[in-house]
Amino acid sequence: MSDDRKAFLLSMLKRAAPPPPLVLASASPRRASLLEEAGYEFIVCPPDASVEAEFESGSAAPLLVVELALAKAGAVAGQFDHAVILAADTVAECEGEILGKPRDRVHAAEILRTLSGNVHYVLTGVAIIRMPGGQTVTRSEQTTLTMAPLSPGQVERYLETGQWAGKAGAFGYQDGLDWVRITRGLASNVVGLPVERLPGMLRQLGVTYHGV
Repeated sequence: MSDDRKAFLLSMLKRAAPPPPLVLASASPRRASLLEEAGYEFIVCPPDASVEAEFESGSAAPLLVVELALAKAGAVAGQFDHAVILAADTVAECEGEILGKPRDRVHAAEILRTLSGNVHYVLTGVAIIRMPGGQTVTRSEQTTLTMAPLSPGQVERYLETGQWAGKAGAFGYQDGLDWVRITRGLASNVVGLPVERLPGMLRQLGVTYHGV
């Protein structure tokens, strides 16, 4: 058999083979919902909480989120011989200040007062690792938002809902708030995962998922 024929058959076999399992390295129900809505089948295997808690970086927000997403994906990748590991990290940035998840209600109130009446940015870093081999693709995505000036009463009422907990910027765009709007970028990015960018990233790793 000629080398060309062998190469052709090998390429056909690769196309016919099922794609590796997709693993979401995140405990975020919002990221899982976005993947489900986009048509992906996946398993959830979040990294240990210490990965995020002990992470340190002096990088600017666009690189910071990529570094942390890569740390999360890398912490999970070693558990799988044959899989595609997907991780993400999201922060808000306002006037040069990086705003992550609020530590508590008081911190959430401080964050909301910072964002009130201001333009801010939500940045998500995405990292995908294909195993075996550890081939990796990363990117960051930015969405611009404008928040209306909030009265103390509005802040207090939102804090009472508890919906701020665990969300970068102390609010969830998906909560249907009428005092924040996107002026540029993807809504999915604000929720925590720019799913529209995943097919292109996966293709860079030679992976496609049926129906997506």
